[in-house]
Amino acid sequence: MNKYFFIGLISVLVSVTASAQRIAVIDTKYILSNIPDYKILDKRIQVTSAEWQKEIDAKQATLDIMYKDYDAEQYMLTEELKKKRQADIHSKEKEIQELQKKRFGYQGDLFKERQNLVKPIQDKVYNAIQKLSVARSYDLVLDKSEGITVIFADPKLDKSDDVLRELGIKVNN
Repeated sequence: MNKYFFIGLISVLVSVTASAQRIAVIDTKYILSNIPDYKILDKRIQVTSAEWQKEIDAKQATLDIMYKDYDAEQYMLTEELKKKRQADIHSKEKEIQELQKKRFGYQGDLFKERQNLVKPIQDKVYNAIQKLSVARSYDLVLDKSEGITVIFADPKLDKSDDVLRELGIKVNN
């Protein structure tokens, strides 16, 4: 009997403790999309990314022409010329792959550009969230924009507008 009483008591204590937690839900995508400086910097990053992609596309177009020319002429080429053309094609493919990796790869130019431009804004948002969480005694703050899936969140828990106000940004609601 004592065993069942003890298990019941622990269950009640756990449920009371769980209900005492204060939880807030935010949407960082929404917050960032309402920060004018972020929109400007994000647009700049998109323009730069498009320019880099055009550069890669131009090199790919050159490679495609090299392939077509080789296919059309390979029967008339000597073995030595075939090997040279194949080496040129292989070299161009490698050049394009390296450029893609340099521009868009992990720790590439796009990643670094985003870090340099956007990180200060993200840090301000994080600090505002942290300040708001401490001031309102939230035990847990969930971000519903990415990563953590929130299947249901009471709209009263969404404090994204509060974070924007904390950053001094007027919210149109």
